[in-house]
Amino acid sequence: MKNSIGLYIHIPFCLRKCRYCDFLSSPADREGRKAYVDALCEEMKNRGPEAGPVDTVFIGGGTPSVLEEDLILELGKAVRGSFDLSSCQEYSIEANPGTLTEEKIRAFREIGVNRVSLGVQSFNDRLLRTLGRIHSAEEARRSVQMLRKGGIDNINLDLMFALPGQSLEDWEETLEEALALEPEHLSFYALIIEEGTPFYEDLRSGRIRVTDDETDREMYHRGLALMEKAGCRQYEISNASKPGRESRHNLKYWTMQDYLGCGLGAHSYLEGIRSSNTEEMKEYLRPGGKTVWVHPNSEKDTREEAIFTGLRLVEGVSKVRFFDKTGRRLEEVYRAEIDRVREQGLLEETPTHIRLTKKGMDLANTVMSEFIEVE
Repeated sequence: MKNSIGLYIHIPFCLRKCRYCDFLSSPADREGRKAYVDALCEEMKNRGPEAGPVDTVFIGGGTPSVLEEDLILELGKAVRGSFDLSSCQEYSIEANPGTLTEEKIRAFREIGVNRVSLGVQSFNDRLLRTLGRIHSAEEARRSVQMLRKGGIDNINLDLMFALPGQSLEDWEETLEEALALEPEHLSFYALIIEEGTPFYEDLRSGRIRVTDDETDREMYHRGLALMEKAGCRQYEISNASKPGRESRHNLKYWTMQDYLGCGLGAHSYLEGIRSSNTEEMKEYLRPGGKTVWVHPNSEKDTREEAIFTGLRLVEGVSKVRFFDKTGRRLEEVYRAEIDRVREQGLLEETPTHIRLTKKGMDLANTVMSEFIEVE
């Protein structure tokens, strides 16, 4: 019997690109959305037979909630018709305030969604305008209320900090507003300004400035303290939840479990092989296979990925899981690296795990670079 997998489904549409966004997404009209959903359903039908039972589904984007109710229902019907969902425990969809309606929430529930990740980013209207978001803080509050009324009892709020013009007080106020809504889960990411985005041009021209490292870290730690006080436990560098409400799907990525990605540019990891679909819409809409890149992991790839993904978790890298994935003992492969980073106060070791210290969390990229093997 095949192992259970996670299923990721990409919806590459939004009403308008945000100023910081470099994701694979763009606006589209009704005809374009319909054509894409049809091609996506066909891909799932073709790939379903190769997949094991699906125990998590995540519909991401873009903004999946820009889809009309009939397209949401069409997509959900194709998921159930293509995959074995009998053991599905978590069925998530991303949504943005400004695109949610009661009718769409009913469609979510009808296809089996039991978790919604809401892209709030901030409860400060000035900062929302700076980011180029399409919604207001009040619309975000109303969206949470609509989701609760519609029967969604597992809500994640996506938040961003270290924004241009954002003070420490602004960030605390956003977090306090978010926590007052009693979400089951919070994702919190520092803004990274990517080349090719409007924010990148604003930075080059001096219209905005990046947040200094000291303020960035102060925002991060103040945020963790407020979340802990509200009963949300950090379990990954940028994620916290109430007990038992961790994202099952994202934990698959961080523990190197198998997942299948369907849709434009979607990535998969199945039985040690990574692959990805085309990022060209015209090519994706053509009949036939969508996969354009396939990479069987080398032993080195698997070792390094086990470190990079595992160290994102607060619990760290499981020695047992590392052995199961690589066939080698963690201490045997990385003894010198573990000792070197531990002596710097960035890592701690237990009989079962290695994990980042509080200081190590702030310097996670530096720690991970120590485990890159030179060939």
